[in-house]
Amino acid sequence: MRDFVERVVEKLSVGENRDRVSVVQYSRDAEVHFYLNTHNKREDVVDSVRGLRHRGGRPLNTGAALQYVRDNVFTNSSGSRRLQGVPQMLVLLTGGRSADSVDAPASALKQQGVFVIGIGTRTSDSRELQKISHEPSYALSVSEFTDLPNVQEQLSSVMSTVLVRATPMTPTVTVVRQPAGKDVVFLLDGSDGTRSGFPAMRDFVQRVVETLSVDDNKDRVSVVQYSRDVQVQFYLNTYMTKGQILDSVRGLRHKGGKPLNTGAALQHLRDNIFTASAGSRRLEGVPQILVLLAGGKSFDSVDAPASALKQLGVLTFAIGTRGSDSRELQTISHDPSSALSVSEFTDLPSVQQQLQSSVEAVVIDVTPESPTVLVDTAKKDIVFLLDGSDGTRNGFPAMRDFVERVVEKLSVGENRDRVSVVQYSRDAEVHFYLNTHNKREDVVDSVRGLRHRGGRPLNTGAALQYVRDNVFTNSSGSRRLQGVPQMLVLLTGGRSADSVDAPASALKQQGVFVIGIGTRTSDSRELQKISHEPSYALSVSEFTDLPNVQEQLSSVMSTVLVRATPMTPTVTVVRQPAGKDVVFLLDGSDGTRSGFPAMRDFVQRVVETLSVDDNKDRVSVVQYSRDVQVQFYLNTYMTKGQILDSVRGLRHKGGRPLNTGAALQHLRDNIFTASAGSRRLEGVPQILVLLAGGKSFDSVDAPASALKQLGVLIFAIGTRGSDSRELQRISHDPSSALSVSEFTDLPSVQQQLQSSVEAVVIDVTPESPTVLVDTAKKDIVFLLDGSDGTRNGFPAMRDFVERVVEKLSVGENRDRVSVVQYSRDAEVHFYLNTHNKREDVVDSVRGLRHRGGRPLNTGEALQYVRDNVFTNSSGSRRLQGVPQMLVLLTGGRSADSVDAPASALKQQGVFVIGIGTRTSDSRELQKISHEPSYALSVSEFTDLPNVQEQLSSVMSTVLVRATPMTPTVTGKKVTPFYI
Repeated sequence: MRDFVERVVEKLSVGENRDRVSVVQYSRDAEVHFYLNTHNKREDVVDSVRGLRHRGGRPLNTGAALQYVRDNVFTNSSGSRRLQGVPQMLVLLTGGRSADSVDAPASALKQQGVFVIGIGTRTSDSRELQKISHEPSYALSVSEFTDLPNVQEQLSSVMSTVLVRATPMTPTVTVVRQPAGKDVVFLLDGSDGTRSGFPAMRDFVQRVVETLSVDDNKDRVSVVQYSRDVQVQFYLNTYMTKGQILDSVRGLRHKGGKPLNTGAALQHLRDNIFTASAGSRRLEGVPQILVLLAGGKSFDSVDAPASALKQLGVLTFAIGTRGSDSRELQTISHDPSSALSVSEFTDLPSVQQQLQSSVEAVVIDVTPESPTVLVDTAKKDIVFLLDGSDGTRNGFPAMRDFVERVVEKLSVGENRDRVSVVQYSRDAEVHFYLNTHNKREDVVDSVRGLRHRGGRPLNTGAALQYVRDNVFTNSSGSRRLQGVPQMLVLLTGGRSADSVDAPASALKQQGVFVIGIGTRTSDSRELQKISHEPSYALSVSEFTDLPNVQEQLSSVMSTVLVRATPMTPTVTVVRQPAGKDVVFLLDGSDGTRSGFPAMRDFVQRVVETLSVDDNKDRVSVVQYSRDVQVQFYLNTYMTKGQILDSVRGLRHKGGRPLNTGAALQHLRDNIFTASAGSRRLEGVPQILVLLAGGKSFDSVDAPASALKQLGVLIFAIGTRGSDSRELQRISHDPSSALSVSEFTDLPSVQQQLQSSVEAVVIDVTPESPTVLVDTAKKDIVFLLDGSDGTRNGFPAMRDFVERVVEKLSVGENRDRVSVVQYSRDAEVHFYLNTHNKREDVVDSVRGLRHRGGRPLNTGEALQYVRDNVFTNSSGSRRLQGVPQMLVLLTGGRSADSVDAPASALKQQGVFVIGIGTRTSDSRELQKISHEPSYALSVSEFTDLPNVQEQLSSVMSTVLVRATPMTPTVTGKKVTPFYI
């Protein structure tokens, strides 16, 4: 233990205004070896640590020790700089189970803002350690203390995460005084079935109220009774004295009625009781408690209303009798352990103490000290754009509630977050601007007052243009020009009647991050086009399901903040080569024989306009029918004369059927490659011009999508014999699909094609020089399921890895890549130090062949990469602090256990991202992944392009977590070591 602390301290930057360290040792009681302000030199800290002697004693009172450091070490007089906003960390090393309770002291430390990281051995209690730690993932484990070096990297990773979470970039510190007490609502089952038990319910409420602090305005109470409908006995602000409340409770009469609609009652509480107007102090930070007494099963569904209350932060305790449904009560409760049970209501006194203890525990857990220091990581401007058309009339209340819940999580203020709400149908209407309100309460009140406006059609394009021109402006309160992140959250329930392309593009050009949320009646492709990137397009079945994506929205918004607010970027100047790579794909099937000379002439005229001789532009021509015939590659000819000579000599290929899909795939795999002369990896725009005279015999969807994923800009020109919808699907956007009656009319669209090509080339070619921000280098290992069950899906896996690699910056001192394939055992295709050029990695990936075999031993494969790939000799730079990532693609359930190998990888500091199909075991994948949200899912491997952006997002998150700021950062952290 002592050696471990010494090694960690040696990585710190100790000083009066840098890092501070304290060490405490404990058994029955605690003893401080030195305080946070005892030493201000690393050498002195190390000397003191080396001099530590084991003190002995028993029992092990971890709870008392936690309380001791809270009261005596994390204090101003002992050198803590908590009130100055310096992150506070406690590292606990323990080898046994505590003899006293750790619950209240651990909770008190968390409330004080201390990040606790627990490290235990096999003789420790892992659940206790997770309870003590800031979150379960902060609880680390070793077999013996002699294995502590194995978790040193993991500890560093967690400490880096704490710094990112706790250290604002430009902190705004606000002192907020939290009111004491709690708001308690009793919801009583007043249906016909509880008539005989109602007096016992009434007595129970009376006894609980007796224990509350109402007279000094700490606690407030409301009582509601329900059966088919709801009857409010009194609100939270009806009575201000305990005597008045007790008098009212004593006078309660049984309501009666049936059926028992618990779901509707819970929804009523959310909308009418837990509100500021009804006396709730939720927005002031006062804990909200709901105590439900139910004697039967609900006639309606409780799922959505219970979830909505939890989203609101209400802590629900459900007490039922033997006539109740225990699972339903667990669903309603804020956690399953908060669902209590009695045989009859007359037995309620037996659970009163249990209820009160549980309520007190959660209140301690959610009530911060007074005063509390709030650290704001980043301010932002957020505009909500709501679909108010005729089709959303029923769903509008759910939209309104959703916006309210999101706003309640924000820190609204002049120099904090700003919010605007706009509603639209045919045209748009601003409810309030970004600079209208500077208090969260005022924003919430305005949101609650929103009314559905109606109207049709749904002009989403016009609405997007409207918010760009009228809301994201300086005069309306936008701080875009000051560098504040700009976000637009669109909620829509239908397809737009007008085009969204240009307005969506204009918003992106302006730097607005658009997050689109749609229902099943929306157009998912349209939503993805509007959103900043496809993964920012979220989906629900109905607007009433919006609570299900609230966490997802928060995650995306956090990602936006990380992307929009750089820390300290590394700036590299890269000069982009001019020009473009142009590939012509010509329909050479039997049906185009008479039109082929006109196609040939058209290619010739377009080539005449290009700049080939100075190596700006390159040209390739491919002809196809059933199969593909490459006339020449992008690097075959380097002069315009040679290209024109070859084009003039083209002969019609012939053949049938017309397999356009296969031809597009061939281009992706064989033409738009470095070996064929493509300069795509150097940033040169890639243009494909397709001339087709008929409908494809095979599907074009996946190959066209794959080309677009590669960044190829496709222009499709067809005749009246073509399928116009198919050509639009192939083209990089529908407006790039052109049409002529016959190929002899091609001259009529030449100028249009050239203008379109010039426009997109300007759009995708960055100015020269270009500033690229390099966030961090990384070591990435791909572990591919090569078992018998993935034979058909393996090409899609291979393509996916290739696409990911093409986004990386591969080099000796940049990113490093390795690929491993496994089934019964594992086989390394190449190590992290095999290739130091992206082209070489891509070539190796393209050459991968499915190995086959069974069973699927994922556990053994994980252990293999840990022992053989994430090692110094194989090129891993883990010991140099370079983030280590493992991307697992698997199509089945493992035949062996994954638990120990997955844990060993995490202990080694490897961030595992698991991607599985519908035949995988999702729980197993979550267990393997660094955390459950790092487990991604597709239906089939052919759908992998759908999660590429999501993978990029997770990898970005890993870099933020895994890239420590030391030694260059000047931020400070306080690290008491607690042994």
